Parts: sequence; structure tokens; C-alpha cells
Amino acid sequence: DFANPRAILTGHDYEITCAAICAELGLVISGSKEGPCLIHSMNGDLLRTLEGPERLQGPESCLRPKLIQASREGHCVIYYENGLFCVFSVNGRLQATMETDDKIR
Repeated sequence: DFANPRAILTGHDYEITCAAICAELGLVISGSKEGPCLIHSMNGDLLRTLEGPERLQGPESCLRPKLIQASREGHCVIYYENGLFCVFSVNGRLQATMETDDKIR
């Protein structure tokens, strides 16, 4: 038997660098090298785009997501390469940010 994909998720213009699945809510959250993070349903529908804060200027202004984690309660934590943590609601609303100089893996 061959496995067939349940859905093909589209929307990123660059390579995917991180992804998380929240089976409880039926969501797939992914981040790409040079673009925003996207929330898809497990059926493949694009639901939301998660945009980080726009307060950065210069070469650091492009937020590159490195790690993503989703919770059962509908929160999404994204860690960007520049040391910025962002917490989003499942509705795409930015709820909190925090900067760190530590290297997170």
C-alpha cells in the first residue's frame, strides 16, 4: 500500500524552516525562511497569517522563524532567529513579545 497525503498545504514562497501540528484543534502551523508563519487546517485550507511586530528596522526587519510550538488552548509560540519570542492567539492576534540574547534550540 502507498500512503497518500491528506492535504497539500500551500502559501509559502520560501523553504519551510519549522512546523507544528496541533491535533486537538486540527491545525498545522508552519514558518518559512523569509516569510510569515501560516496556519492551515488539516484539510489544507489557509486560515491565518501570523505577522511578527514591525518595530524592527534594517537587516533584522525580516523575521525568520526558527521554532514553533502550539498549545491545546489555541496559543502559538514562535521563536525567531534574531532572539524574539512572539505569542499569538489561534485567531492570529499578537498577544506578547519578548527578546532574549540566549541561543534557543
